[in-house]
Amino acid sequence: MMNTRDGKTLRKFHRERAFGRYLFNPTVRALSRLGLRTALATELETIGRKTGQPRRVPVSAQFDSKGAWVISQHGTRSGWGSNIADNPNVRMRDGDNWRPGLATFRPDDDVVARGRKFGRLGARLVKALETTPVSVRIDFTD
Repeated sequence: MMNTRDGKTLRKFHRERAFGRYLFNPTVRALSRLGLRTALATELETIGRKTGQPRRVPVSAQFDSKGAWVISQHGTRSGWGSNIADNPNVRMRDGDNWRPGLATFRPDDDVVARGRKFGRLGARLVKALETTPVSVRIDFTD
């Protein structure tokens, strides 16, 4: 039996997934095709766990000299989170370049503090949309 908290979390997950799938992701993809980049999002490419095909999703990232940090707002429940759990080899757009990397879930990382590093708007967005957030470290392999 699902308790009230689980029901609310699941409804929130479904709403956020629809928002991303039908509004946010297509907008970022369209801007990317036009060569326009936003500081709010970059693209992460995973390999589909069922199809074996590349899957791209916009994510907010904090880049450093060796890789990047992202937050999976729904942990491995998200499509790209499930893909990483199955195959951690990813590519991430860094400006105009694609960089290969190895993604690792970091449940030991303070996801709330990590979210604050995305700025006030980013932290609020993460908080509003998250259900079971976990930090993901992507170490570049090039």
